[in-house]
Amino acid sequence: MNTANKKVVRWQKGAAPVRQTDEVAAEEPLEIRVDTRAVSVTMRTPGHDEELAIGFLLTEGLIKKPADVLKIEPSRRNPLGNVINVFLSPTVSVDFAQLTRHVFVSSSCGLCGKATIDAVHRHFKPIKSLLAVAAKTLLALPDTLRESQETFKRTGGLHAAAIFTGQGKLVALREDVGRHNAVDKVLGYGFRRGLLPLDRHILMVSGRASFEIMQKALAARIPIVGAVSAPSSLAVDFANQSHQTLVGFLRGERMNVYAGSKRIRFES
Repeated sequence: MNTANKKVVRWQKGAAPVRQTDEVAAEEPLEIRVDTRAVSVTMRTPGHDEELAIGFLLTEGLIKKPADVLKIEPSRRNPLGNVINVFLSPTVSVDFAQLTRHVFVSSSCGLCGKATIDAVHRHFKPIKSLLAVAAKTLLALPDTLRESQETFKRTGGLHAAAIFTGQGKLVALREDVGRHNAVDKVLGYGFRRGLLPLDRHILMVSGRASFEIMQKALAARIPIVGAVSAPSSLAVDFANQSHQTLVGFLRGERMNVYAGSKRIRFES
């Protein structure tokens, strides 16, 4: 279940408090294992857990193609469904030391600026893509994103990430309490369906654009990332050096293009 019912006291000025039931977004831990070895624990909204695990492994550089994954299954030892095992092909050489989530997920990780970007570029090279989109196409994405957020409509408590074609057609959307998890889920969707590289697509996120989101987009070879809110300074630096287009404050009839403006066709 991606939602749960909780008791709440509603009040507004001029009226008496009312005790009711409210639907809130579910949040539970998920442990991701590779060949039964734990590699990550993340707080997520249950649902699309296989996509989340695959998206995580893709953006960490452990897998590159669908054939790298033999099977995915919940751990039989965890009846709550909060442990998932990913079994990789014997041809995949796993360097567990290269996992970066525990390093990059926090702004206090001890790495910054060029050192952080260089670490990622050792796994994922800058993007080469001829994709160009009309500004009006980008302006339409936030409304499509919001209208497609079914769980957000009921709870108001989830982030969303979506893949769009260069013409603005929605390919897939996923929701989660964690913005990075939502991105992992939607990239996992693309990976499992053989859509990668997504070098003719756009990634749209409902919140801000962080360094980690740009890193994940790069792993999937996505050239354009749009966000409803602001980017971080490191996200901007990363986008410039990765040859990505980064658009922030994409709302209404305006946007701020922080990197890669040549991919956008502006109309007066």
